[in-house]
Amino acid sequence: MPDIIRLLPDTVANQIAAGEVVQRPASVVKELLENAVDAGATEIRLIIKDSGKTLIQVSDNGKGMSETDARMSFERHATSKISNADDLFAIRTKGFRGEALASIAAVAQVELRSRREEDELGTQIIIEGGEVKSQEPCQCAQGSVFFIKNLFYNIPARRKFLKTDGVELRHIIEEFERVALAHPEVGFILTHNGTEVFHLERANASSEQAGLRQRITSVFGNPYNQRLAPLEEHTDAVIISGFIGKPEFAKKTRGEQFFFLNKRFIKNSYLHHAVVSAFEQLLPTDAHPTYFIFLEMAPSSFDVNIHPTKTEVKFEDERLVYAILRSVIKKSLGQYNIAPTLDFEQEMSLKDIPLQPENGQVKQPGIHVNPDYNPFAGDQQKSAGSNGNQHWQRMQNHAGSDWQKMFETHVSATPGTQTESETETQGQILHSSWDEDEKQNTGGGCQQLHGRYVLSHIKSGLMIIDQQRAHERILYERYLKALQNHTGHCQQKLFPETVELAPIDSALALELTESINALGFDIRPFGQHTFVVHGVPAGTEDRDVKKLLEGLIGGYKENLQDMKLDTGDNLARSLAKQTSIRPGKTLSDSEMRALVDELFACELPYAAPDGKPTVITYSIEDLDRRFKR
Repeated sequence: MPDIIRLLPDTVANQIAAGEVVQRPASVVKELLENAVDAGATEIRLIIKDSGKTLIQVSDNGKGMSETDARMSFERHATSKISNADDLFAIRTKGFRGEALASIAAVAQVELRSRREEDELGTQIIIEGGEVKSQEPCQCAQGSVFFIKNLFYNIPARRKFLKTDGVELRHIIEEFERVALAHPEVGFILTHNGTEVFHLERANASSEQAGLRQRITSVFGNPYNQRLAPLEEHTDAVIISGFIGKPEFAKKTRGEQFFFLNKRFIKNSYLHHAVVSAFEQLLPTDAHPTYFIFLEMAPSSFDVNIHPTKTEVKFEDERLVYAILRSVIKKSLGQYNIAPTLDFEQEMSLKDIPLQPENGQVKQPGIHVNPDYNPFAGDQQKSAGSNGNQHWQRMQNHAGSDWQKMFETHVSATPGTQTESETETQGQILHSSWDEDEKQNTGGGCQQLHGRYVLSHIKSGLMIIDQQRAHERILYERYLKALQNHTGHCQQKLFPETVELAPIDSALALELTESINALGFDIRPFGQHTFVVHGVPAGTEDRDVKKLLEGLIGGYKENLQDMKLDTGDNLARSLAKQTSIRPGKTLSDSEMRALVDELFACELPYAAPDGKPTVITYSIEDLDRRFKR
């Protein structure tokens, strides 16, 4: 029987390895940007076409490569960062495995031009499918330029599974933002299909903290400058810096949340829990904090070599980092008066108020009211006379006696006691309220409980409806039908509003404009990252247009991460969640009846779009059992 085990060809092995390193165009962008940073570049330009499917070009002004290094950089496991196993635990650069360029070259048409400062000519290398087609000298600027063309051209199955241009562009922007935030000392430019998306100048600030703040506002907009509270703590185990978002600016969706370890973006659910626990009792349960947190640790205290993308790390003492991070955030929240605190020191504004007058006597206040004054009376009534003045004097005397009685009553009454008349009055109020409730109950109407639930009689007992989930179900089916039939009702605005979105949200809004307008919006692109809103869905006229649109896009992105939904279902869920009534809203009788009627007119009235129940019923037997009848 012949032998059946054999070595794979290098091209096939590289394509298999590329499946782990190069998952989509954003993976290529990440590797090339990090290589440019490691090369010491101060200016990096990223040019993409068709969301990276046609072209990804990265240019930098770094130190460049020699002819030999340029050729060796495309070999698997060829690296300048490490020479033995011990070096793995002293790494401070981005890349070190030597897999990225080899994997990219195996699944694309690659061209490299690179020149060092001391060389007169640079080197040009062309590789297709892992095979070197040519290598020759060329004239080029100092640094390196990578051209990645027709990604996955030789693996049609992989190319077929790429998402739409809008989705792939969003992933590219995410990777671009992560590298740009980690290095405010480097200038970045991103251009997509000839349109400049980002132009980030090098941070010109006196400190790293100020430079980071400048970069954050450049990426996410000037409003973020007022939303951030700084973090700064130096310990033997870890140095923590960066910013956290103030609680009042927390978002309903997972927004800007970044962890950087030694300036490398990482994902860590355990550290995220530390941040969330530090915001405990400061945020609603459905709100998410914003944070840009940088950790500096000795490379020997963590392992970054556990995942090909190097976004997951393993800490030597994870609990210690958790405790320090949580304490630092709590300290920042208190230091910048964000968290509620008790101040036992007297306010400066109260120190100048004397506790009692100098003569030791308290002057009794007087009431000065003229009951005969009529602002609409003419001059004749105003000059009428003496009778009004006499009545005015009597009212002053009467007021003085009433003040005296009030003081006597206050002195004679002891704390915690009630007079007979007060008890009788409270009893009358309680009885009157109870009678009113009885009238409504006997009328067969609905009752609202704590501004959250609607109680209604049914033949078998009692029905309890969650008003928010019920309204969300109603709106969801309404919006879904509007998307399917393009019948969304739009309320035109008298004065159109201009809304500027974050670059990543802007790219997504451009892709979804047609579907968003089918919901009832009337939005049109207007310049870079800007939209003009001419109309909103009927019933949302009183809502803030910017928050409504940002919430719709944010909910759409969150649903993409948590659930695999089609575009229409995703948008309908997101908008229904944004526009449904909030807990605590008081409903009138007619509103409660309309809510119940519309809920049971839905196709699936017993569950919200996320599957949670909208209705709970208690039969008479259940109630009798609880009362042990």
